[in-house]
Amino acid sequence: MTLKSKSIEISFTPADNQRLANLCGTLDENLKQVETALDVAISRRGEHFSVAGQAHQTKLAAQVLRQFYDQSRQHLSLEHIQLGLIEALNMHNQIALTTDNAPSKQPESPSLLTRRSNLYGRTPRQIQYLQQIQEHDITFAIGPAGTGKTYLAVASAVDALERDQVSRLILVRPAVEAGERLGFLPGDMTQKVDPYLRPLYDALYDLMGFDKTGKQFERNTIEIAPLAFMRGRTLNQSFIILDEAQNTTPEQMKMFLTRIGLGSKAVITGDITQIDLPKHQKSGLVDAQAVLNNVRGIAFTRFLTDDVVRHPLVQRIVNAYEKHDANTNPESN
Repeated sequence: MTLKSKSIEISFTPADNQRLANLCGTLDENLKQVETALDVAISRRGEHFSVAGQAHQTKLAAQVLRQFYDQSRQHLSLEHIQLGLIEALNMHNQIALTTDNAPSKQPESPSLLTRRSNLYGRTPRQIQYLQQIQEHDITFAIGPAGTGKTYLAVASAVDALERDQVSRLILVRPAVEAGERLGFLPGDMTQKVDPYLRPLYDALYDLMGFDKTGKQFERNTIEIAPLAFMRGRTLNQSFIILDEAQNTTPEQMKMFLTRIGLGSKAVITGDITQIDLPKHQKSGLVDAQAVLNNVRGIAFTRFLTDDVVRHPLVQRIVNAYEKHDANTNPESN
C-alpha cells in the first residue's frame, strides 16, 4: 500500500520578523530539525510555510510549527526544539494507540530538586519510573540507550539528597571491558576505571553544577565506585545506583542487592541488548528479571524506543537496529 502524500500551507500573520527568525533558527536549523524528526520537507517564503510529506506527518509538523511559533517570542535553543519534537512524537504515538483518538490523561511527573528547572518525565514510562523510584526501595530500569534510565536515576538521587531523605549518594558501575583491555590503560586501578564512570560524573555536573559536585565529593557525600569495591559493605541512609547492570554476573547482582542497608534506596539500570560479558556468562540483570519480578517492594520499568529522549535521530537509529536484528536473526523472535 502506498502512503498518501500531502502538502499543507501555513501562514503566520501579521508577519513578525523576530519571531520568524526565532522559529526558523540560524540558517533554518530549527526547520531542518523538524524535517529530520518528522520526515517532511519544509519550504518558506517570508511568513508563509509549505510542509510536504505523508499526510499524518505533515499534519503533525504543522502542529509543531504552530506550537514553536507560539513560543518564539524568546530564543528557541536547539535543545528546546529537539525536546519539543520528542514530546510531540510521544503524544502522537499515544493518540495513535487509543480507540477514541484522544490520549489518556497522563499522570503528572514528580518534581525534582535539581539545578535543571525543566527536568521532568517526558514520556508515560519516564513518569512511571520516577514514581516507582519514589515509592519503592529497589527499582529496576531496563531499556535501550537514551531513555533516561541513568540520568533520571541520578536526578532522583540528587533530589533525595537535597530533601535530606538520604545522607549520601553512591553510584556504582561494573568495570567490564567493551573491546578494550583495562590492563593497557595508564594509571592505578582508580584511574583505569574512571572512564567507565564518566557518564555518572557528567550527570552530576549537569544536575548540581561543577563546584557543588566537587564539594560533595570532598565531603564523601557522593561516592562513585566500581562494583568490585562494594563487597563486604553495608550501605545505610544511602541512595545507590548500579548503572550498566547488564554487565554484572548473577553473583555480582546478588552481592550488590544485599549491600542495601536501613533507610537506603537502590536503582538498577541497564540495557540487555548491550551485554559485554563473555558469551558463555549469564547477565545478572537478565537473571534478576526472572528471580525478582514478583517480589513485593521491587519495581520494574521496561523502556521502549519511543521513550528515547536524545537527539530525535536516536529513536530512529534504535528502531533501525532492532528491525535489522529481527530480519537477520528471525529465530530469536
